[in-house]
Amino acid sequence: MDQGTIGTIFTVVVFVVFVGVCLWAFSSRNKKSFDEAANLVFDDEEKKELNKKDQES
Repeated sequence: MDQGTIGTIFTVVVFVVFVGVCLWAFSSRNKKSFDEAANLVFDDEEKKELNKKDQES
């Protein structure tokens, strides 16, 4: 096997892994956990607002 063949095989393997990761990320069974993770930033802001209101009282 020469260097060109090894490079081609590596490129195909990386492409197949990339497609697999994309399919996994966009599958419907993971959507709920990804949505929860995306909203974690906003949960932290709500806690800060509650702490500010408690300190003002």
